[in-house]
Amino acid sequence: MKKRKKTRILVESAVLIALSVVLSFIKIWQNPLGGAVTLLSMLPVCTVSFRHGWKWGLGASFTYSLFQLLIGITVDGVLAWGLTPVMLVGCILFDYVIAFTVLGLAGVFRRYGEGGVYAGLTCAFLLRFASHFTSGYVIFRKLTQWTIFGNTFVDRPVLYSICYNGLFMLPELVITLVCTVILMRIPYIRRSVFRLQSA
Repeated sequence: MKKRKKTRILVESAVLIALSVVLSFIKIWQNPLGGAVTLLSMLPVCTVSFRHGWKWGLGASFTYSLFQLLIGITVDGVLAWGLTPVMLVGCILFDYVIAFTVLGLAGVFRRYGEGGVYAGLTCAFLLRFASHFTSGYVIFRKLTQWTIFGNTFVDRPVLYSICYNGLFMLPELVITLVCTVILMRIPYIRRSVFRLQSA
């Protein structure tokens, strides 16, 4: 019985990871150096954490991070950005592996019901933002002279990283929260997807 349950969770997690990967290709807004507002790409992988706990969530989101890294290398051309080997390793860690793995922590507040879902999503997004911010501040601070935004961010790595990463993370959070509120109003989804009792 335990083996069957574990297999079911693995299959369900694989489906939700695949859905997140597909949704990550539907971009509403794309930043010039990576980072995009997508159509709810993080919600399915966060759902693993809501349904089965943060340990399963971390496993699923770590797997998702590897897919995002593969997309970053093949589609976004991370290897062609002219980064030094140390910068590249830092970018891989902070912009991909850590940034997407922390989404698995969305379920830490799941016992608090609907409010816990919103708090968990917000917490996961803030942790992802913190990881991207660290990358922008530490790794890309020397590249703020790039004239993407004129001279506004030259020698201002904190402002650069907050604005650059906030430009896609804040809208992504708002869209995800609004859509989650709407989905919560559908009793079947509330009960089956988020495993909450009817309001």
